[in-house]
Amino acid sequence: MATTPVRDRSTIMVLNGPNLNLLGRRQPEIYGTDTLADIEKLVAVTAAPHGLTTDCRQSNHEGQLIDWVHEAREHHGAVIINPAGYSHTSVALRDALATCDGLPIVEVHISNIHQREAFRHHSYVSALANGVIAGCGVQGYAFAVERVAALLASAKAQAQAQV
Repeated sequence: MATTPVRDRSTIMVLNGPNLNLLGRRQPEIYGTDTLADIEKLVAVTAAPHGLTTDCRQSNHEGQLIDWVHEAREHHGAVIINPAGYSHTSVALRDALATCDGLPIVEVHISNIHQREAFRHHSYVSALANGVIAGCGVQGYAFAVERVAALLASAKAQAQAQV
C-alpha cells in the first residue's frame, strides 16, 4: 500500500546550481569571497529564530537539481533556489518547479543579473517564484529565508483561520 509523503513545512530546501561550489574562489569580483559553506551557515542562522531548518544542496547537474525539486515538492515547506546558469537555459528545471503547487519558491542570484550580459537578463524560474532577489550578494539568501518565513507564517495563519 502506498503512503502519502509527509511534508515537513518547517524545512526549507536551499538549492544551488552549477559552479556555486566554487564560491569564494571563482570570480570574487562578481560573487565575493564568501563560500558555499558560509551561505549554508547564514541560511541556517537566519531560519532558526523562525523555527525553521534548512536542507542545503548543490549540484552541477541539471537532473540532480530536478530530482531535488521533486523531493522538496513532497517533503519540504519551501524552496530557495539559485539556479545559476540554469536560470537562463533550463526549461526542465522550470517545469519541475511548476509542479510545486503552493510551495513557496524564492529565486536568488548573488550578482545583479540585469547588470550583466544580455543572456542573463531572462530567467525561466522567475515567473514561478514568489520572490526574486538579485544583486544583494550572499545577503540575498538571508533575505530569501526571511521572505519564505513570512510566506509560511501567512499560509499557516490562513489555514488556522479556516478551521
